[in-house]
Amino acid sequence: MANLRISEWRKLPVSLAELCIDTTLRCGQSFRWKKLGDNEWSCALHGRILSLKQDSTHLHYRSIKPAVKYPLSPPSATSSILESPTEDEETEALLKHYLNLAPDLTALYEQWSSVDSNFKKRAPKFTGVRILKQDAWEALVGFICSSNNNIVRISQMVNNLCLHYGPLIGHIDDQTFHDFPPPEALTGPGVESHLRELGFGYRASYIAKTASIVAKEKPEGWLQSLCNEVPYDDSPDQKPLLEGGREGYRRAHEELLQLQGVGPKVADCVCLMGLGWGEAVPVDTHVWQIAQRDYKFGKGKHKSLTKATYSAVGDHFRQLWGKEAGWAHSVLFAADLKTFSERLTTKVEVDFNEFKIKQEDGIILESTVVVKREYALHEVKDEFEEEKPTRVVVESSRSHRAKRRRVF
Repeated sequence: MANLRISEWRKLPVSLAELCIDTTLRCGQSFRWKKLGDNEWSCALHGRILSLKQDSTHLHYRSIKPAVKYPLSPPSATSSILESPTEDEETEALLKHYLNLAPDLTALYEQWSSVDSNFKKRAPKFTGVRILKQDAWEALVGFICSSNNNIVRISQMVNNLCLHYGPLIGHIDDQTFHDFPPPEALTGPGVESHLRELGFGYRASYIAKTASIVAKEKPEGWLQSLCNEVPYDDSPDQKPLLEGGREGYRRAHEELLQLQGVGPKVADCVCLMGLGWGEAVPVDTHVWQIAQRDYKFGKGKHKSLTKATYSAVGDHFRQLWGKEAGWAHSVLFAADLKTFSERLTTKVEVDFNEFKIKQEDGIILESTVVVKREYALHEVKDEFEEEKPTRVVVESSRSHRAKRRRVF
């Protein structure tokens, strides 16, 4: 890599119960992280490439920054300069903020489990799911792309958007990393038609129009003004959450609904993952199926996902889980994704003994064959598919033991 400042690998003491990047970075929150090499995740954030890897006790990270202002030309020669201590501190602060490391996640899981038996049942296989504190503009565009879409295709769209409109930060091997484009970069006259050529479909119009609104019509810093600026507070003596959430959340949600391509679900995704409103509960196909399957929705006046039912599902979860209801809901959302189906496979091992007795030359031969059968129960559905019936897969193995007794 040319003209890049490359830091040493550093580490933060973070257990897998407090953060699991393999789940958090691919459960439908952010769509730009790339998994490279030996379980290493990388993404361009705020003018640098941030790389992460994890063991059972620590999160390891390093940053790669251009030595000159981007955009950069493609790499030609290798030269690296270690970051200054100021940049080290800046990268660590960025990482702690982005990964939202302040809340005690173990305590939150315990709190949610104490009030919800379904969460208590499913959460142990999905520890370490954190709600990211992403840039609000990136979250807004990413979730506009999520309309009638799946995680893989959303990621492809966002990658194309960055590739064609975002500033080049650098390369890792043959992978190119571009930062997310600002609204101003998406306001040109040919943006919408180009995005259609790139496969964005009807979302191209939404992105171009929303970029124009944010860049030209809204006051500078408008999106940031919708953020929850109240520091996280885990003290037990807090006021009960109002129905519908806090006033700041309701205001942010209403203002986002004025944008092109933003309905209640997209607005809630942005509120939760871009603006820091923990009580925002996005209700999509997955969450509606969870609400029907596990929380008795889908009957009476809430048979289908109407606007009223959408609000009722959100209010139910807010009353159940409190001001971080959106976080708890995201754990169950991750548990419902096919991506993590191996964690939901229940295996039951049963031993069967088969006895055979025969006599040879006055000797009784007792033979015991132990048959081990492992039953795997699969209860996972694909993204945006109907629930499939449970499948049972049986694996068998045999071991043989024999002993002899002489007959007198």
